[in-house]
Amino acid sequence: MERVTAVARRYVDAGRYPGTITVVARRDEVVCFDAYGRSDVERDRPMRADTIFRIYSMTKPIVSLGLMQLYEEGLFQLDDPVVKFLPALGRPKVYDDDGLRESGREMTVRDLLMHMSGLAASNGKHPVSLLYQEAGLTGMDSDAALSELPARLAGLPLQADPGSRWIYGISTDLVGLLCEVISGLPLDRYLQTRIFEPLGMTDTGFSVPEASISRFAASYAYDDGGFKLADDPLTSAYTRPRSFLSGVAGLVSTAGDYLRFARMLAGGGSLDGVRIIGPRTLRFMTMNHLPGGQDLAAFADFGGETKRAGQGFGLGFGVLLDPVVAQTIGTPGEYFWGGAASTAFFVSPEDELIVIFLTQLRPSASYPVRRELRAAVYASLAD
Repeated sequence: MERVTAVARRYVDAGRYPGTITVVARRDEVVCFDAYGRSDVERDRPMRADTIFRIYSMTKPIVSLGLMQLYEEGLFQLDDPVVKFLPALGRPKVYDDDGLRESGREMTVRDLLMHMSGLAASNGKHPVSLLYQEAGLTGMDSDAALSELPARLAGLPLQADPGSRWIYGISTDLVGLLCEVISGLPLDRYLQTRIFEPLGMTDTGFSVPEASISRFAASYAYDDGGFKLADDPLTSAYTRPRSFLSGVAGLVSTAGDYLRFARMLAGGGSLDGVRIIGPRTLRFMTMNHLPGGQDLAAFADFGGETKRAGQGFGLGFGVLLDPVVAQTIGTPGEYFWGGAASTAFFVSPEDELIVIFLTQLRPSASYPVRRELRAAVYASLAD
């Protein structure tokens, strides 16, 4: 795996990333676990195997799977209207250039899981995103509780009709709220009891405990080929309990914890004899659910931790449809996602392969490391 570790180390040695962790597992055996560089450059702290990272949008697959656990219990249907559970949301109108109009249909639970709800991003530049910002809808930085989100969205328009466009917005925050409403538990407690504790993910949550702050990485922003400090681990908002438990991007985790989550996925929904979700439910989640079997290029309007051509989307996961069209080495059926600070993971069922890459540099589009890692990993496989 020397060529795999060389990819990440090259970025650190060039001063582009502060530090990285690269993990590769094949047939449930860890064949590479490389921690390199610094987790906190200002304090000269080395990257460690148990360094805690802001995983941002790698939160989404976890929260989506949490909701699908409740689906398995028969507590909702994917085509249920969201308003059935969140009546304060109402039926929003849709923004277009001529003003507001009625939506073509109601928003469903499936729409939320697929990012096809019509909800905008809180950090975008679309007029609806700007309305969100004026209304104080700032995602995980909000002082409001997650339960207040539907009431704050009421009266604000959608960016598109539900089911018509793929918009990388705040949908998964409502997925998290559905977990709360349907289970009767706060999202943090629900994930703790249903996913983290059963899997032994002891360092994953919405904040960093005081005893673990020394392991919490600094976060950096791209700066002319280098980086500058963006979030000091000692003063970070993650060191305090959060009011808004964001299913979009709220979790912190470690390489070891996320590896346990990924091993559960690769194991068909179970790990070490503990079943988290059914294998058929998981396969259903990681199929392409985009209308007509098309790829994201046909539907995407904003954002996303992936290229669009040749890539589909399931229920909380990206799905590789055609490596040639996607211009990336891989096997059809791989599922994956990433986070804003350049983190990423993918699972290949055909190759019995897991890859996890962690660092802390925003934005994730700063460098093509994800594609480079894919090429290096697949070049290292002998069969």
